[in-house]
Amino acid sequence: MLFTMAETPDADDLLSLEEQIAAYQREFQDLDPQVEQVVSALSRLTRRMHVAYGRQSARLGISNSEWEVLKALVLSGAPYRLGPGDLAKRLGLTPAAMTHRIDRMVNEGLVTRERDADNRVRVIVELTPDGREKWLEAMRQATIFETDLLQDLSSEERGALGAMLTRVLRRVEEAQPDAEGRLSNLD
Repeated sequence: MLFTMAETPDADDLLSLEEQIAAYQREFQDLDPQVEQVVSALSRLTRRMHVAYGRQSARLGISNSEWEVLKALVLSGAPYRLGPGDLAKRLGLTPAAMTHRIDRMVNEGLVTRERDADNRVRVIVELTPDGREKWLEAMRQATIFETDLLQDLSSEERGALGAMLTRVLRRVEEAQPDAEGRLSNLD
């Protein structure tokens, strides 16, 4: 199943990548075309992937913001429970925004919100079976999309690309860390 990645093109998407780089070089002679090719390609790819993932989530009846909460709960490990403050911190949200998001998800049956049995002051948000199933189906669809996206690369090329991008990411994370040593809202 192939998912289309284009929605409404951004201004720079009206030009091919090569045309954009040539136009930049014409106006800014200090431009390194190799650097610009990598950065512009990553930027375009990221925007289009975001649109594709948003469409996949919408087909499942969840928003991108709900997907982020489901993902954070799953990544926390079984039994898939976190406090609202922990969720807000992981997602780079204010407590009020997190509360609003949790309210919606409780109403949709994706999570529960209960008082912690060991500490009645603390609230725990827990993934429901329906929430876990939505997450699993989103992962299945994402895997199909991502496999299709990289189908023109050999296994060795995918490994090399992954290693190079990870190396660049680590450098950015070290240069611009947040409290956890990574950039907020990117994971």
